[in-house]
Amino acid sequence: MIALVQLLIKYALLEPFGAQTSLNSAGIFLLIIATTCIAAAGNIINDINDIQTDLINKPDKIIVGHSISLKTAYNLYIVFTSFGVIIGFLLTKLINQSSFFILFVVISALLYVYATQLKRTFLIGNIVISFLVGSSILIVGVFELLPNITALNRATQIVFFKTIFDYGVFAFALTLLREIAKDIEDIDGDYNANMNTLPIVIGRARAKHVLSVLNFFPLGAIILYTILNLYKQPIAVLYFLLLVIGPFIYISVKTFSAKSKKDFHAISNLYKLVMLFGMLSLLLYKYVILN
Repeated sequence: MIALVQLLIKYALLEPFGAQTSLNSAGIFLLIIATTCIAAAGNIINDINDIQTDLINKPDKIIVGHSISLKTAYNLYIVFTSFGVIIGFLLTKLINQSSFFILFVVISALLYVYATQLKRTFLIGNIVISFLVGSSILIVGVFELLPNITALNRATQIVFFKTIFDYGVFAFALTLLREIAKDIEDIDGDYNANMNTLPIVIGRARAKHVLSVLNFFPLGAIILYTILNLYKQPIAVLYFLLLVIGPFIYISVKTFSAKSKKDFHAISNLYKLVMLFGMLSLLLYKYVILN
């Protein structure tokens, strides 16, 4: 999904409408490789640190310690992190923005700290991983737009950057909701591992109520955005109603009645689906802007 969204931002938003960009096709490819490698490393170190909880939460889906050894997993983590950071460094040299290299280092470090420490803390881990997902979208705007801002194109570049920022906020919100749903789903294994997730601290029932309330904030924002910005674009309105707003309303209703681990697993997958369709809405811009 990271690779798909970054390609959509480049070729469905920035390129068709004349944004002053920094990356050619090779450059965006390097950015995708760097971010996906770092994300893969994050998943690996997360799986390494989740062995104890996964034995309870999803014993049939354990990879580290079963399909591959712990030593191999650590080696893969080092390889993917190193490769992602090195590619990121080469990319910053390509666009003469060496200071941007710190982004890859900070993101890699945060993924490690999240997996080893922060995910055990009350809400902080959820917020950090949600921020990192959002940053995988925002980083395209940073690399593509910021180096080319001039006095003449500043207003236009900022409009493009704000659009990318909005998608980053959308990804942040959906990831945060999904992380809370996953914490409720995985409460048994997390409790056994002495974690302090939201459902462990306040209880499963209260956490479900918190999630139910939180659903309405991004849902309301999406509805408001559709009313204010897309009401003259029937194709876009129909798309958002059927593939984003409708499923989100279904999630909100289903959350109220959710009880079992299976229910919250389904809700978690639905959040991912809504996020995917939300990102695919980038393909609508040629209809929204040109009509």
